Amino acid sequence: MDSIKACLDAVRQRIAEAEQRHGRPPGSVTLLAVSKTWPVADILAAVEAGQVRFGESYLQEALPKIAALPGKGLEWHFIGPIQSNKTRNIALHFDWAHGVDRLIIAERLNAQRPSHMPPLNVCLQVNVGNEPQKAGVGVKELPVLASAVAALPRLQLRGLMAIPPPTDNIGEQRQAFRIVREALKRLNDSGLALDTLSMGMSGDMEAAIAEGATLVRIGSAIFGERTT
Repeated sequence: MDSIKACLDAVRQRIAEAEQRHGRPPGSVTLLAVSKTWPVADILAAVEAGQVRFGESYLQEALPKIAALPGKGLEWHFIGPIQSNKTRNIALHFDWAHGVDRLIIAERLNAQRPSHMPPLNVCLQVNVGNEPQKAGVGVKELPVLASAVAALPRLQLRGLMAIPPPTDNIGEQRQAFRIVREALKRLNDSGLALDTLSMGMSGDMEAAIAEGATLVRIGSAIFGERTT
């Protein structure tokens, strides 16, 4: 349990150093702990170390975790691909959905979000590398989708999410994240008011922060390498 606290402290230090190095205000980057595949005990260890935001990708695993941790003020983010058969449970149980890339998915989330709950925060997933095997909307198609999603009353369009092609080259990492940042700027210039760039993981968070990430999704650097 102590190792999770130590890892969280190390990740927070990396974020703070990257903020300072790249002229970002202290605290401008939010840490989302990616807890998919990890048990409730590990999440509790992170909670005890002050972490409140958690990311899950598999509904059948996530829902029991959410049910096991009520009343702790936690914020749950669904960060996996969203199929139509997942929208109801996402709308009922999560605070954020990061993988919206089709209007039909957004419309289902909007229709299934209960009226007594705050609007569901959503990020549109951008397929920044135009990878056919990866979910996400193309940059050229983004304005039309963003405009339609922003009009849905039970959703709050917050920004963009991206998972660029993996590379160890920091210049290539930054170029991919720059595309997403510039896409967000164009959307805001068109009249939207988006505030979230969900990008950067354990291996490329510094490049993402350099290019304006406001939320980094960190799993292995906190919990260890997954075995599944």
